[in-house]
Amino acid sequence: MTADIEGDFVVFMTGMHIYKLWKVHKWWGNMTAMMSIMPILFSNEAYGALGCHYWVSLRGLLLVGYFRSFEHLEHFANDKEAPHAQAWRDFYKRMGKDGDVGLWHETYLVRAGEYEAAYGHMREPTALGATTAAKWVPVSAKGDRAMDRRYAADRAAAAQSTTAQSNGDGAEAAQVPASTSTAAAS
Repeated sequence: MTADIEGDFVVFMTGMHIYKLWKVHKWWGNMTAMMSIMPILFSNEAYGALGCHYWVSLRGLLLVGYFRSFEHLEHFANDKEAPHAQAWRDFYKRMGKDGDVGLWHETYLVRAGEYEAAYGHMREPTALGATTAAKWVPVSAKGDRAMDRRYAADRAAAAQSTTAQSNGDGAEAAQVPASTSTAAAS
């Protein structure tokens, strides 16, 4: 199986690294704050949250979230009514300048069709495939190989453009990379 999402989306990764495990009073509040934000994030469609997964280890927390757009993510991060702003202030108040606990995040904008996913022998979708925006489809629907799945959107756009051009509506044919042709892909 593979995941199929219409349009662009954002992958947001954030986490916490615990440098001094014995200082529970420093990291416990941060971890619980990060976890308590999730229900609020998904209760408001204006935040554009599509799905989220998290992993906890002895040294911290990793959270991977999927959003409809970077603007949706920023709306949540900067919303004074959302718990994120208060959690951020509390973190700095608790931490001071000692560096016992670190926080980080990374944000990636994924353009439509510029991703690839495969799920083998999975009973249910996970990660990207479990988001509210994803359709779980057979791999063959987008191509049997990773390269085929990545370029499926380009091939579909080229086919639509060629059809539009043959109908005489003046649309120009899309330029599709040579690597996506059937001959090059086999």
